[in-house]
Amino acid sequence: MKLAVSGKGGVGKTTFSALLARGLSSKGYKVVAIDADPDSNLSAALGIPAHMIAQAKPLTAMDDLIEERTGAKPGVRGGFFKLNPHVADIPERFSLKIDNVSVLTLGRCKKGGSGCYCAENVMVKRLIDHLLLKEGEVLVIDMEAGIEHLSRGTAASVNALISVIEPGMRSVETAQRVNDLAKDLGVPRHFVVANKVDGEKDREFLVSVLPGQEFLGFLPYDPSLLDADREGKSPYLQSSKVTAEMEIILEKLLSLFKQGD
Repeated sequence: MKLAVSGKGGVGKTTFSALLARGLSSKGYKVVAIDADPDSNLSAALGIPAHMIAQAKPLTAMDDLIEERTGAKPGVRGGFFKLNPHVADIPERFSLKIDNVSVLTLGRCKKGGSGCYCAENVMVKRLIDHLLLKEGEVLVIDMEAGIEHLSRGTAASVNALISVIEPGMRSVETAQRVNDLAKDLGVPRHFVVANKVDGEKDREFLVSVLPGQEFLGFLPYDPSLLDADREGKSPYLQSSKVTAEMEIILEKLLSLFKQGD
């Protein structure tokens, strides 16, 4: 499975990506988690120690590697570069690991006026598009907030796109646009996960304003997740209510893919 997680900023997209990766890992899957959000918080949300995160270098900052694989010097306009650079060894060589999860941080885009970003984009897109997964392996991509990445086709090769929303019209409208773009890109499935749901009223509201959308589950609002974030802890297993709902989400997701649906 290749799963991309999208959503408006602040809805809990990275929190859900971490819960999804750790949950799949606990079920025996080998997970490759890619942090494609320029804000780069997935490693911390997965529970990787701060000193390890500080020492890691994001992929887009590895100029020598990018030049070696693409044949183009990062930041230089013009010239030629390989459209299909070798990427199979990158997750194993450059990722941080926790339990059965390997996380690779792509890094921030260059600042304005710093030169062409073509070679880096080729590496990133190739990594997502052509990373071959073996039996029992799953790719989880924490996409950048919003929908711009979808307009660039970054998630075109995934098996499913999961939109994380919260009880509010702004995140709902983003999910609706994501659903339309996913169809345009030919993504086979688009799911919705509701986060910060505070009771049945929130649940009924979201179902009513997103008719026809396929909900995987409804994660309850729980202040303990905010406490974990403030303390720099992973949200995984911090809330029994959230853990119980994640089990439902995982079972539904795995059942759909095992059926080939």
